[in-house]
Amino acid sequence: MSGAPALLAHGVGGRQDLPITLSELVVAAALTLVVTFVALGLLWREPRLDRDAAGGRPVPDRLAGLVDAPAFRWTLRGLGLLAAAWFCVGLLGGPDTPDNPTAGALYVLLWVGLVPVSLLFGPVWRAVNPLRTVHLLVALAARRDPARGVRELPAGLGLWPAALTLFGFVWLELVAPDRATLPVITAWLAGYAVVMLGGAALFGAGWFDRADPFEVYSALVGRLAPIGRAADGVLVWRNPLDGIAGLRPRPGLVAVVIVLLGSTMFDSLSNAPAWLRFSQENGLPPAVTGSAGLVGVIGVVAVAYLVATGAAARVGRAGPPNAAAPAGAADRDAGSQSVPSDAESPSVPSELAHSIVPIAVGYVVAHYYSLLILEGQRTVALLSDPRDTGADWFGTAGWQPHTALVTPSGVANLQITVIIVGHLLGTLLAHDRALYLFPRARAVAGQLPLLALMVAYTVAGLLLLYAG
Repeated sequence: MSGAPALLAHGVGGRQDLPITLSELVVAAALTLVVTFVALGLLWREPRLDRDAAGGRPVPDRLAGLVDAPAFRWTLRGLGLLAAAWFCVGLLGGPDTPDNPTAGALYVLLWVGLVPVSLLFGPVWRAVNPLRTVHLLVALAARRDPARGVRELPAGLGLWPAALTLFGFVWLELVAPDRATLPVITAWLAGYAVVMLGGAALFGAGWFDRADPFEVYSALVGRLAPIGRAADGVLVWRNPLDGIAGLRPRPGLVAVVIVLLGSTMFDSLSNAPAWLRFSQENGLPPAVTGSAGLVGVIGVVAVAYLVATGAAARVGRAGPPNAAAPAGAADRDAGSQSVPSDAESPSVPSELAHSIVPIAVGYVVAHYYSLLILEGQRTVALLSDPRDTGADWFGTAGWQPHTALVTPSGVANLQITVIIVGHLLGTLLAHDRALYLFPRARAVAGQLPLLALMVAYTVAGLLLLYAG
């Protein structure tokens, strides 16, 4: 492969396909968030979402029995191993040409395809992760408990390993030179496998939950699925907002969601004409410029988030400590529940990190929808002949991409919708959590910095998406 193929150029719709002008769209989106904020302040006056993941309606017994059956779980593991083996046929035995499906399988079917699948079914990658299965098989063969390693996972480690490996993958996807070529993909995946399997051998299977970028990514998005596990492990139908509200603060969680959001914003920026000119004219290697740009955008997103949540904590907790109960506490416990002090409660940035997840999902869908539909079909066709020998193992080699779902105006309208809906859901989640964190008298005021953050993210996201 000489350079990145067309699959690395995302997006179909442009600003010329918008139903209104870009400036009108930005103003309308910002006003929508402000109106929503006012309506929530008037109508949503106590916490309603299931922060403890204790609710939901149990799924039918037959469905629960199927999903929890050992045979079903081993079937999923086996399918994951088979898919990985077929992927390796193209990776290790196929030609390094644009007709090799390896890059499309990794960047499109796995990375982008995980989003809709996880939104529907929950954290699917955990069930099919081939490296987790390899570790499990080795542990069983050695008659060792796969959950136990040589050492215990450090208590404060949290999701920091996943933040690092996630950054490593988005750097590969967006910045690495020749990132669609087989040697580059092979080198990255080899390092990924060593880190995952080595960490699992050292710390046990829990390492995958903390460090695997695809597992953590799928688990975060899967929190928005209509099916999931209650706190007691029962499989339930649930309100997707209850699912994401049950995401518990952990070390590194903020870093993970910021990397997800910031990397997608950088992807939009990297396709803007002004950035392309700057990259070509500054005299630095593209990898240096791209790396600096990726780190810079993630840094800006992180600073904005930390400043806004820090301001929310100061405003929301202003006044005498424990001056009033959290909104709605009086109804639950005759007002006996007081606001947690700064020393007693988790940090506000960690408590509000879940509100960024639907925003990041909205950006991913907006930015990669047309890529998934078009290049996803092409990749499925190429997977029928990974070695490019003229074979047609799956009968898909002759497929031609169907374009009915990717008309420019349709894509532009979809992009607008998912970005705005993502921010509206983020605003609602932040509002509900603020009612839990802050006294009733300060809850709305404490959200003003968060509203400013949501508006800023919305405006920046739309301007970057349609920068071309």
